[in-house]
Amino acid sequence: MRIYPIEMNLVERIDITVPGSAVLGVIGLILMVLPLQGSEAIDFTSQVVPIFEKSCYSCHGPEKEKSQLRLDLPTSIARGGDSGEPLYVAGDPDASHLIKLVSRLDPHEAMPPEEKGEALNSDEVKILREWIREGASMPGVDPLANRITTDHWSFQPLQAPEVPDQNASNEIDALIAKSLRELELSPSPRTDRRTLIRRLSLVVHGLPPTEEEIEVFLKDRSPSAWDDLVDRTLASPRFGERLARQWLDVVRFAESNGFETNRERLNAYPYRDYVIDSFNADKPYDQFVREQIAGDAFGAEVATGFLVAGPYDIVKSPDDNLTLMQRQDELADMVNTTGTTFLGLTLGCARCHHHKFDPVTQKDYYAFQAIFSGVSYGDRALPVSPASHDGTTLVSLRGELENQLAALDELKAQASAQGRGKATPKREPVNTRRNVEAFPAVSAQYVRFNIRKTNASESCLDELSVFTADGVNVARNGVATSSGDLEGYPIHKLAHINDGKFGNEHSWICGTEVGWVQLELAEPVEISRMEWGRDREGRFQDRLATDYEIEVSQNGTEWVVVAGSVDRMPFTSSRDPRAFIADLEPREQEVAQKLLEEISNKREGITRLETSSLAWIGNFRQPGATHRLYRGDPMAPREEVAPDALEVLGSLGMSLDEPEQQRRVKLAEWIASQSNPLTARVMVNRLWQFVFGAGLVTTPSDFGGNGIPPSHPELLDWLAADFIANGWSTKSLLRKMLISETFQQASLPRDEAAAIDAGARTLWRFPPRRLEAEAIRDSFLSVTGVLDLAATRGPGFYLLDVDRENVAHYHPKETIGPAEWRRMIYLFKIRQEQDAVFGAFDCPDGSQVTPKRTRSTTPLQALNLFNSDFVIQQASLLAGEYVNHSDPAAGILERLYGRPAKPTELADARLLISEHGLEAFSRAMLNTNEFLFIF
Repeated sequence: MRIYPIEMNLVERIDITVPGSAVLGVIGLILMVLPLQGSEAIDFTSQVVPIFEKSCYSCHGPEKEKSQLRLDLPTSIARGGDSGEPLYVAGDPDASHLIKLVSRLDPHEAMPPEEKGEALNSDEVKILREWIREGASMPGVDPLANRITTDHWSFQPLQAPEVPDQNASNEIDALIAKSLRELELSPSPRTDRRTLIRRLSLVVHGLPPTEEEIEVFLKDRSPSAWDDLVDRTLASPRFGERLARQWLDVVRFAESNGFETNRERLNAYPYRDYVIDSFNADKPYDQFVREQIAGDAFGAEVATGFLVAGPYDIVKSPDDNLTLMQRQDELADMVNTTGTTFLGLTLGCARCHHHKFDPVTQKDYYAFQAIFSGVSYGDRALPVSPASHDGTTLVSLRGELENQLAALDELKAQASAQGRGKATPKREPVNTRRNVEAFPAVSAQYVRFNIRKTNASESCLDELSVFTADGVNVARNGVATSSGDLEGYPIHKLAHINDGKFGNEHSWICGTEVGWVQLELAEPVEISRMEWGRDREGRFQDRLATDYEIEVSQNGTEWVVVAGSVDRMPFTSSRDPRAFIADLEPREQEVAQKLLEEISNKREGITRLETSSLAWIGNFRQPGATHRLYRGDPMAPREEVAPDALEVLGSLGMSLDEPEQQRRVKLAEWIASQSNPLTARVMVNRLWQFVFGAGLVTTPSDFGGNGIPPSHPELLDWLAADFIANGWSTKSLLRKMLISETFQQASLPRDEAAAIDAGARTLWRFPPRRLEAEAIRDSFLSVTGVLDLAATRGPGFYLLDVDRENVAHYHPKETIGPAEWRRMIYLFKIRQEQDAVFGAFDCPDGSQVTPKRTRSTTPLQALNLFNSDFVIQQASLLAGEYVNHSDPAAGILERLYGRPAKPTELADARLLISEHGLEAFSRAMLNTNEFLFIF
């Protein structure tokens, strides 16, 4: 039988062929899913608008636009208000927020509010339900294709302007001259060569030029002398160190977690080194962007340190709501920093509602969040283990260790075979870092570590590794259980026992001194070695298992002991290797003693390299669903959101279950695309700020509606287009800025120009500025001759002493010496703490992104630069350099200022030295503006 259902807004007839006996059932189904015959579609104008007009216009009409929602405009109805909550889901009234509001299901969200008027009656609610079920059609609006648009300048495609045909040295000068002419201003003349080289060195290196560098430049009278000097300056390793400081400010990099515990991140420095290396190598910026978001997919694992460089609260709450909020804060940090760093957008403003100033919806925010929802904070092992300072690799160290252990075993066996030992030699005692348990290969699916005694309190293990004969750690895929966990500890979790991470912060503590921890492997496998430790980083010595037994089982019920402490020397004799070899003959004792020392050294070297192979670069897993959160409340999830970019700039077309890594890869490709109008603009503006002290956009991380428009929009777009055309080369673009006449101008004020543009935003002169904290300190060390420029990369130096307790406490060091005479980019950066001297100079601590530093002037700055132990020390060193000089005053002034002293300066200097001494003179000169400013 062939049945044609009643047609209602259907384009084509639907044929349904069914057996005759099922006719009645089909008819019943049709009546359930289709409107009754003869019913008419809801008319928006005649039926819906009167309801809104009667009950809603007082708050959401032409006179009042509460929550940026007008119900008298179809386009506003389709868009929804600023809360980010869509009014309706076309075709699904039950899922529509409007129906929940007018039905007054929640008294806190009832519409109209009780104090504003009566609730809609049942007929009115029914009309709204039917209107939504039918598709929520409105005149002139397609509710399913309501696309957000904007005419804001930063979202428009790049358009390189026509450069005026002027007698300018390059396009930058031509476009600057054009804006100056519009204000009837003229550029300043070129400054002198000594000022130029000093300006260039301070801007690009953050260090004053040496007297030798100045002399070489002054003697070079070739037409290309300046261009050649710029090239040499950009080629120096000092360039990457200098520009990296600005970048690390932007991405909120620091080396402690912040919050109340504020513990150190000992493995965060590889990201800092990556940034320095990238700038020095002139890595294309689009590649630089891709690597920081998805470096694990682009062969640059360490670059993902960007994602987790921000603060991290390691103290978790037992309250589910607070835990969810903590996770939301973590993801917000990633979303916000990605938006401000690469796009110049404050995406975080759309966390609870639509962005108030920019074309960013709340759905956009959670689509971004879905991209990062599989990222978690923590260390990750680098794919290639690094080498030690002498080039030794982890593989070679392990091989040498195995050979030495074999030699020691052979020595024991020979002694035992000849009946020359009073007792079977025992293994060395347990240690806190790394203990190896080797045994004949045995098939097992269960491995249990039984703890019978510790050296203090409950037992702690930072990792339990189980290896096959070919060296594969099968513990990583095992499921851990234990006799009890220590209650109330936010760090010491059972999950850490086989997570591949080392150190106290990734450890498990047994709930009692006597207990056990067990791993159930994925399947039975032959194992022959285990490794365990209390703290591979060697910071903690307590809670060490000194009496233990290791069992294995195939079925979880029948157990076999394969290793334990029974054949080890007592823990108390760990410092006396003679107890281990006392029964050997003198010649063999000497050989054994040497082997033990070499074995100990190898183990320490292995531990160091294993630890250094870890980096604070985050971890990744396939995430679950991401929901838009009503008002940002994690307890109020709404519809599921797929990972995506900004709707106003298109879609990445990802599915709800998109693989985790591909989410980040596609976002990285979208941000780094030549067609993205924001990325190049934002970066060239940061580079302009690096050179001239202020960006063309003075809100460098906000190119949105709440930011400051560019002072030279044509120049900004020309720079961005040129940046892309030259392969995203940072050095190429900086070279154009540095060789420009605009950069080479004098910095002296001119009254007529200052009356029109006091801040020199039009660049009628080079804007002078004070050096930042790091450059001031580095310059001190440089002119006193003690700056260690060879001490690069690797772990940073400390200016604060650390009390490493559950909550870390930091105190200023009392003495500073050669170990701390490194560039300040290599300072171990601690959140919520500042260096006692230079922290006063607006130095950010990494708790928040800092796209542009303030430049305050405070009494504390002057006091620190004049009376601190550091400055007094450096003044003494500077004086010592010139104590035997024929004219100490002239020598010190030329070293500090890069120019010969003036006669009046020399007269005053000699008088000061005669009255107060050379050290006092040195200290005074280190405090002068000419030394501390870029002119």
